[in-house]
Amino acid sequence: MSGSCITLYNFLVIDMNRRHTKWSFILILLFIGAVCCSNKDDPASSDNDETPAGYKLVWQDEFDGDKINADNWIHEVNARGGGNNELQYYTDRPENSYVRDGELHIAALEGAYTGPEGTRYYTSARMTTQQTRAFQYGRIEARLKLPYGQGLWPAFWMLGTNITQVGWPSCGEIDIMEMIGGGDGRDNVTHGTLHWEHNGHKYQGGSKKIESGKLADDFHVYAVEWDESKIDWYLDDELFYSMDITAVGMSEFHQPFFIILNVAVGGNWPGSPDASTVFPQEMIVDYVRVYEKE
Repeated sequence: MSGSCITLYNFLVIDMNRRHTKWSFILILLFIGAVCCSNKDDPASSDNDETPAGYKLVWQDEFDGDKINADNWIHEVNARGGGNNELQYYTDRPENSYVRDGELHIAALEGAYTGPEGTRYYTSARMTTQQTRAFQYGRIEARLKLPYGQGLWPAFWMLGTNITQVGWPSCGEIDIMEMIGGGDGRDNVTHGTLHWEHNGHKYQGGSKKIESGKLADDFHVYAVEWDESKIDWYLDDELFYSMDITAVGMSEFHQPFFIILNVAVGGNWPGSPDASTVFPQEMIVDYVRVYEKE
């Protein structure tokens, strides 16, 4: 029991002794259990603010206000998506991205929407730090609750800041978390991947399947730890894949990168939604944090 809980306990017990009632004692125990013990054993709880050993926190967004912080995030607005034959129109509308109760919601919606680039029948949001923040090496993590279902494609990832000069994949890409919805082997699997250019497009990565349920059932912490020699992928602080980045032709991963959060609908990898897909779907973001080694 924490010190504050002990103080509360002592105060209430004194009050109980004055009143001499059995029901007062029962109510005290129930109150203390509810106030002092909630979430203390949840390893993925947002109340766990302990800095990883050997790191210092250098940037964060906890989404504690009532709106998206424009000093941190820029919305991409287009019907092109990531160039993977996706079906959504990315908008900056509050219907597709908003902050509520200390969490960012990125919502994929079904319904016709017409913008400057034409009409699409799904909308969503893609938010980046491309014009606001960039990072080279460190631990980059987010606590997320994912959507689910055929055709849904949420992602937490990074691109090199020189993308406007050299294009993709020469800028490099670090996919911290990608999930493609659509049943067992999809809704319960997170993928971590690198993309780069070396005599053509190269990519390599690994994945992690949770033991039961869907990734949409609860929040999980997705992270990479990135330094001069390697990138490690973690799900809830469990290492599930590692890649050496010292090889010839992997210079992309030794430069600044910016962060992206988005939910795509359809595309080459997940395929299109079908009759089983439920809308709306949301990726809920509790926080995004970046640490650097001390």
